[in-house]
Amino acid sequence: MRALLIDDHALFCDAMALLFDARFPGIALHQSHDLADGLEVLSRDSDIRLVLVDLDLPDSNGPESLSVLKACAPAARLVVVSADDRPDTVERAIDLGASGFVPKTAQSDVLARALHTILEGGVFIPPPRQSAQRHASPIQHTTPVAPAQDLLPDRQETLSVRQLQVLQLLIEGQSNKHICRALSLSESTVKTHINAIFQRLQVSNRTQAVMAAARLGLRFSL
Repeated sequence: MRALLIDDHALFCDAMALLFDARFPGIALHQSHDLADGLEVLSRDSDIRLVLVDLDLPDSNGPESLSVLKACAPAARLVVVSADDRPDTVERAIDLGASGFVPKTAQSDVLARALHTILEGGVFIPPPRQSAQRHASPIQHTTPVAPAQDLLPDRQETLSVRQLQVLQLLIEGQSNKHICRALSLSESTVKTHINAIFQRLQVSNRTQAVMAAARLGLRFSL
């Protein structure tokens, strides 16, 4: 498997290379230092399945650059690694197709855990900011949230197998039409499943559903 890191900070790139060597020896990590070069690499190498990208690249347009990356590499999972972890930035990144968001303040074990989650079909997001946490240490900001048992008491057991399949495709950023084709379902049936997922997760749109799945630690081995 091959992965691509798009980041213009040399020290961070070196640290990521060491992390992959130690924690993910089976993944070859390539590096680009701006968005244009990253897109060129993706256009040449269709086997890249994981893309880690900083949103603050000199030639990028913040979260909007994710749409360009998604169009260039639709089969790759996108992971944002950014110093800007404001809630609206995280939500916008997920809305544009990111499978994970890891603050650059995260320790290496948190980043490794996030990548394991994403590679296993899940989504990783940082815990929501709280006023009491604003001056806390980076460790407090990036420790994964405990499963929200009060929101979904039985977690994925409350969703049917078909609903979990639909949710997995939502996490991958697939449209209703693609879900219809992938699961051989009618559009009305897909909409029914999506509405049921929203109800069970207590959310009102796709982005919120993906973020709820991340906070609940749902896994998809169907």
